[in-house]
Amino acid sequence: MSRNISLAFAGLLGLGAAANGMFMLISPANWYFAVPGGTTTGPFNQHFLRDIGLIFLLVAVAMLTGVARPAARLPLWSAAALWLAGHALFHFWEVAVGICGPGALIQDFSAVTLPAILTIALALWAWRDAAGSRQLRKAE
Repeated sequence: MSRNISLAFAGLLGLGAAANGMFMLISPANWYFAVPGGTTTGPFNQHFLRDIGLIFLLVAVAMLTGVARPAARLPLWSAAALWLAGHALFHFWEVAVGICGPGALIQDFSAVTLPAILTIALALWAWRDAAGSRQLRKAE
């Protein structure tokens, strides 16, 4: 993956996480009813939605800071990938135990699973990029 494409994806993921987090914080009830499948995961809980909104803002800060600061990229993107992957796995668990039907995975894919996959790929890219930079410094 080229540097420019990686940074563009990271920026888009960061902006998307920021928009989602702000929506959850500013208008949790509207977020709950606007997101497909949201109402099937349990009753509305304003406090819980705002807590998750804060996490999405932290993911946004991690992704956007990683774009701007290469030295911080690997730990920040890895942390974001860890949370997003855990979130996606939780959605799979809900299907496995019967809380949601398998259709929920398809419905959630673009907003839950895909960002996790992309962020994992970006964290792996950052790891490879950091390793390459270390090798260049050693060769000098």
